[in-house]
Amino acid sequence: MYRFLLTPRWLGLAALTLVMAGVMVLLGNWQLDRYRTRSAINDRIDAAAEAAPAPLPAVLPAPTGTAGAPGPAPPATAAWSRVQISGRYDPSHEILARSRTVAGRVGIEVVTPLVLADGSAVLVDRGWIPPAPGGAAAIPEVPPAPAGDVTVVGRVHLSESRPGPLDHRERFITVRRIAVPQLAAELPYPVYGAYVMLDSQTPAADPALVPVPSRRENAWQNGGYVVQWWLLAGLTLVGYVWLARREAREPSDFDSAVRDLADENATRLPQAPVSPAV
Repeated sequence: MYRFLLTPRWLGLAALTLVMAGVMVLLGNWQLDRYRTRSAINDRIDAAAEAAPAPLPAVLPAPTGTAGAPGPAPPATAAWSRVQISGRYDPSHEILARSRTVAGRVGIEVVTPLVLADGSAVLVDRGWIPPAPGGAAAIPEVPPAPAGDVTVVGRVHLSESRPGPLDHRERFITVRRIAVPQLAAELPYPVYGAYVMLDSQTPAADPALVPVPSRRENAWQNGGYVVQWWLLAGLTLVGYVWLARREAREPSDFDSAVRDLADENATRLPQAPVSPAV
């Protein structure tokens, strides 16, 4: 009844079905890995929000003593850790990160080096401000960093990849992405290999600076893709079985013609003479 499954046509369809189902399973596994990675990031964000801040050297490796050199890149597990730092801001080397979105609005993040007692520095993202009324090409009014000693509590953020070109405008360095190695080369002191997003500060930060929230990962989107790919893989196999059963019940015109031709040829074959009984 199912001997047609051994024909080249159906063997090819079976091979194609298995390849398609296998690819879909692999895509589902890839999305599952993305789901786990993003869920781990969200877990770190949640845990850091409730944890007491740690001293900066306990989370980030210290930079070398070479001016303009970035410190070692921290492990991924250091991201979003809460740290506490004390030092003095250096507004003469302030950085403006353009085209940054907070609460659905595009503006500028103000990043200021905080110079520590040992002469090294860490970049602190002090917050977000709207662009200047004159447009993106104009320099906005930047709230000044407080003078003297400050204590900052914030979240570690890993250096951003794929940095674009930087520009010097007035007293500011302007960039699109906060890439620590690129920015460290513009500064006259060794710099830690990650930057800090400010949560609170003593003395208090200027209220014009909007704190930059932690950007949670959309892990459930990847979870949905896992289910979709695996369901498609299952439906592909079910579809093959359904086609095979339909073919067994109602042979297609092509297969019926082949079978009729085989039967007709069989009837035309010369019959062997029957020996008379003795």
